[in-house]
Parts: sequence; C-alpha cells; structure tokens
Amino acid sequence: MLSSLMNFLRACWLPSSDNIVLSGSDSAGRREGLLWYKDIGQHMNGEFSMAVVQANNLLEDQSQIESGSLSLVESGPYGTFIGVYDGHGGPEASNYIYDNLFQHLKRFTSEQQSMSSDVIKKAFQATEEGFISLVTKQWQMKPQIAAVGSCCLVGVICGGTLYIANLGDSRAVLGRVMRATEEVIAVQLSAEHNVSIESVRREMHSLHPDDSHIVVLKHNVWRVKGLIQVSRSIGDAYLKRAEFNREPLYAKFRLREPFTRPILSCEPSISVHELQPHDQFIIFASDGMWEHISNQQAVDIIRNHPHNGSAKRLVKAAMLEAAKKREMRYSDLMEIDRGVRRHFHDDITVIVVFLDSNLVSRASSVRGPTMSLRGRGVIIPTKSLAPCATPTELHTI
Repeated sequence: MLSSLMNFLRACWLPSSDNIVLSGSDSAGRREGLLWYKDIGQHMNGEFSMAVVQANNLLEDQSQIESGSLSLVESGPYGTFIGVYDGHGGPEASNYIYDNLFQHLKRFTSEQQSMSSDVIKKAFQATEEGFISLVTKQWQMKPQIAAVGSCCLVGVICGGTLYIANLGDSRAVLGRVMRATEEVIAVQLSAEHNVSIESVRREMHSLHPDDSHIVVLKHNVWRVKGLIQVSRSIGDAYLKRAEFNREPLYAKFRLREPFTRPILSCEPSISVHELQPHDQFIIFASDGMWEHISNQQAVDIIRNHPHNGSAKRLVKAAMLEAAKKREMRYSDLMEIDRGVRRHFHDDITVIVVFLDSNLVSRASSVRGPTMSLRGRGVIIPTKSLAPCATPTELHTI
C-alpha cells in the first residue's frame, strides 16, 4: 500500500527543490530542499535560531525577528520583536502581516514613547483594518481573498519585560529552570483560539447565544460554522463582514443565513511577563510543529543540545513524528515536494529565542545590534510546473 502511494507521488513531483539555491550570504540562512534555516544569530537579548519547512505549494507561513529600535525615533525604546504568521487559504494575509505589523508597532510606540500592551493591540487592529481594506479593493476581481486569513503570534522583549500577543493557534512556550532540581520545565505563554479546545467553544457560544450552529463537529473536527478551526485571526473577511459572504465568493464558503456582527474576532490575547534569570529560552512556533511535539518534548530537545541549529532540530523532530504517523520512512517524506507534501504535514515555522539575563535586564534605552531576518520558502522558478496533486482543502486549520 505504501509503495503504491510512493509511486503515485513520484509521478506528481516537481523538479527537485534541491536544485533551487537560496541566493545571498550565510547571514540570510541556508536551505536543504524545502527546509530553510538560520542555525544561530544574535539579537539584543541573546541568541536565536530559526527554521521553516514548506509543505504547501506556496508557503503560507511567514515569520520574522527584528532586533534594535522598536520605534521610529532615535530615542527608542530598543528590544527584540518576534513574529510567526500562519496563513490559511493562501499566502496573502500572512505576507501582509509581515509587511505591515512591525511598522505599525513602531509607529504606535513612537506616539506613546514606550512599549505597552496597548501599543501591540493597536498594531494588530491597524493590520486587520489594512488587510480588510485590501480585500475590499480586490475581491470583485479576486473573490477568494475574502476567505484568506492568518494566525498571528508576536513576542516583544523590551527592558526586561516580555509581551506575548496571539490570534489563532500558534504557540509560545518558555523554558524555565527550576532551581531546586535544575529541571527545565515548559511554561506555555500564549492563549490559543482553536475550537477544538472546549473553553474556546464555550466562548463562541457565549458570544453568539442565538446561533446553535456557531460551532459544528464536521468530519470529527470542531469548526466555526463548519468552516474553520480558529476563532480569531487577521483577515477571513467573509466571516467578519456580511458584504463579503455572497457572490462572487465560492458557494462552499457562503453561509446560508445572514449575520449582522463578526463571527471571528481580531482581538489578540496579550500577556505580560517580567523575565527572570531562570527563564532560559522561548520557542515560538506555528501549529504545524505543535501538532506533532508537546510543549515539554520541545523544551527537552532544546535543553539537551547546543544552541546552534535548535530550530532546525525541532522542525526535523516534528517531521520525523509526521512520518511515523503515516508509517513511512523519514527519508521518503523528505523526497516529497511542496504541494503534495501538505498531505503529510503543514508548513512549519520555529523561532527559538535564547535569553541572556545580563542583556535582558538592561534598560530599554540601551542600544544593541540591529538585525532583521525573515523566514523563507522555496524560490520558485518562473516556468515551474504545479504539482498534479493539490494541497488539502482550503480551511484545514
């Protein structure tokens, strides 16, 4: 059975992605097939490692780490910004977030002359409004953009304080040393908005008491209106504004009954943490990793190996688990190209941020190294063919 499947997949493969070379110096990262990685780098508060593996034909995950000024003025504040944007339905929303969210944050930080939860919330709202405006302009010619959205996980380290903001089901996990035992435990920092979680289903029912079908169990998976698993996102205009839930949007995304208020929310869950010397590192990752590796397993992998290559190590551990679940060899999974690969696992993005307590404790006015890095996918040749098998259905998140 597996050999037949592998023969079918080999017939569908694109020319090998291994022949596509990432341009630029080592500072921009390296690539192995569908895996892009930056083994080690330096941010204002310590070291970092970053990796992305592409499964969709077009990469829907976007990610970035920014170190230096968090505002538009020379006086700062200074710190580290981390973003993981797990798109669905297409790459437009996650790309838009990458292009705009950090710039909005810098603008609002400049206006308030400090970093705060309010600054982050305003940046999320401005990004949402900007993308909905883009949908408004494009949807008559490109109606499917109304069904494109993205999860959005952000971390900001500034003056010894860690801010975590989240929409959707990406996750941030802290590795913290227990002084008594020297054990490193996993502490989940982000709240998730996926209706597979009972408390999220209860929240949806309380927000929509007149709609008994606000959350539906479909093919053994809980979904909002039978369509999407996350209850909060950037984009997904068709579930936020009724004017987009009609033709020319594809019928399978149009609701039978009209709605007068947004079904999904763009309000992030934000938490604030004062970092301590025993806080060692933070793992930021899309759900493509967390569906295969538990919080503690991820922390143990980081703890038991050198900093160098940490993110790549987590991505490969997740892919190994994905291969085991399909009873196939890891090496066979690695041979499957983008598009077809989505049948085996999702796009996976991981950023591991190590915390140097001596650097973290510095005032936010202290300048450090300026650095900006974006996670990358496959560089697609202009005349490359599309896979003969399509990715899984649009809203599988």
